[in-house]
Amino acid sequence: MKILLVNPTTFNMLPTMLPQSIDEIRGYNPPLGILYLAAYLQKYSEYQVEILDCQVEELDYGQIESKIKEKNPDVIGLTTMTFTLIDVLNIAKIAKKINSKIKVILGGPHVDIYPKETINQPNIDYLVLGEGEKPFKNLLDNINQLQQLYQIKGIVFKDKKEIINNGRDEFNKDLDSLPFPARQLTPYHKYSSVLSNVQPITTMFTSRGCPYNCLFCDRPNLGKIFRARSPKNVVDEMEECLKMGIKEILIYDDTFTVNRQRVLDICLEIQKRGLNINWDVRARVDTVDKELLKAMKISGCQRIHYGVEAGTQKILDVLRKGITLEQAEKAFKLSREIGLETLAYFMIGSPTETEEDILETIKFAKKLNPDFTHITITTPFPSTDLYRMGLEQKIWPDDHWQKFAENPSIDFSPPFWEKILSKEELISLNQKAYRAFYFRPKYILKKIFQLTSFKELKTKSKAAWGMLKI
Repeated sequence: MKILLVNPTTFNMLPTMLPQSIDEIRGYNPPLGILYLAAYLQKYSEYQVEILDCQVEELDYGQIESKIKEKNPDVIGLTTMTFTLIDVLNIAKIAKKINSKIKVILGGPHVDIYPKETINQPNIDYLVLGEGEKPFKNLLDNINQLQQLYQIKGIVFKDKKEIINNGRDEFNKDLDSLPFPARQLTPYHKYSSVLSNVQPITTMFTSRGCPYNCLFCDRPNLGKIFRARSPKNVVDEMEECLKMGIKEILIYDDTFTVNRQRVLDICLEIQKRGLNINWDVRARVDTVDKELLKAMKISGCQRIHYGVEAGTQKILDVLRKGITLEQAEKAFKLSREIGLETLAYFMIGSPTETEEDILETIKFAKKLNPDFTHITITTPFPSTDLYRMGLEQKIWPDDHWQKFAENPSIDFSPPFWEKILSKEELISLNQKAYRAFYFRPKYILKKIFQLTSFKELKTKSKAAWGMLKI
């Protein structure tokens, strides 16, 4: 059986992160979810597996159609997020047009939240819920045996018109048992980041599940229980990446620094092996200290992405961040002293937030003085407590995300939290925030002196131009 795993295009990506930000134009990241699926199938089955990353290959729909014809798969698997749903459905339609016998299987966060609405979409045969490795293989093994499908946890399908949802399988507690992502099936030399001056880069998970309780976040397919890989297993994958010629790894854990001792053990293992590879992480400001940051720097960490979110304690508390402004200041100060680059994430337009609060956030962003900042308008995503709170308070007239899941439309534009400030006011303030941070003469001069090549100048000029258009 031929399996084609597809990372979809983003031609029709919903405008849920308006306006354009540095995070959206920073380059192309490997689609880790389908890379794990491919590696699992390669290890535990005889299926022929290929990957098509439509984003890094910059394929239009006509080219996607040609690629599917050329590869002639029996099954297509698509990773699905709510804001890429329209592109996913368009590719499913293309696949069925080429050959109606191709089985189309969707996985990802969107299908976990809206299984009924998704399986009712045309051209979709099956859904995989939660962590996909095991249920996806079990589905493939029994795809032509209807009665067996009823016994497989983690899948959704239709028997005639009846929707069969077998519920999620248990989360994998032994992440070391998973094979490393099948990066060799992708054009991995093309992946890059505007934040980095080296290429190629890759992404990596060292854990799954986030134990924190932020109002705006939900990852239903990964769960809330923190599950971590062993330091040896993590560094084994880093070493494999280095042998492939990869020069930097963005560790994509929600919070890499949940377990302090594990981070120290990973750093020690890197140093013991003498690995020379750059890596970045995402962390909380209340989970770092000087000793930890030093160990990370010595073992190759280049930069840390901190979720700060707001510049007033009032809004931090509303968002249930569980941090203080003082902790943020300390984390950025320590990181800078040790020589780590920083990226600060901020949101504007949260519940109860006024224009004065947002102006304080802009001031705080400049006070922290990170190397980069990513400022978005708070978007209440489906299945989050923030969205549920908005529905309860009747901030919106209806459940617009469910309506979109039922009838996806390219004209759909999810509303923000407009109880105090209008969409137009929020967009204007977001523009002001980006300009206030990035177009400071001191900041611009600093970045010019840090340039190391003409290629880096071109990449970062593109990013700056994108922000100038905000």
